[in-house]
Amino acid sequence: MKEPVHDPLHPRTGLWVEENGFVRQELLPNGRYDEARGDRESAYTGRYWVDGSRIDYLDDLGFWAFGEFDGDVLHHAGYRFTRR
Repeated sequence: MKEPVHDPLHPRTGLWVEENGFVRQELLPNGRYDEARGDRESAYTGRYWVDGSRIDYLDDLGFWAFGEFDGDVLHHAGYRFTRR
């Protein structure tokens, strides 16, 4: 897979929080993400790629996941995230 070029000002970077606040996912400007769950900081970390409305994740253990942006909402793994 070709390594993407990340724009630090990309409109999708920043902190995304699911509706009850339990899962928090920070999309960093360098193409990495850091996901917290409850009081467990950095529960999942890895790289991400955004292509249009789709986001692909590759965590540091080799697990792939994906999500979809719908306007200002990120749908991922059954969760609904909004940016904070």
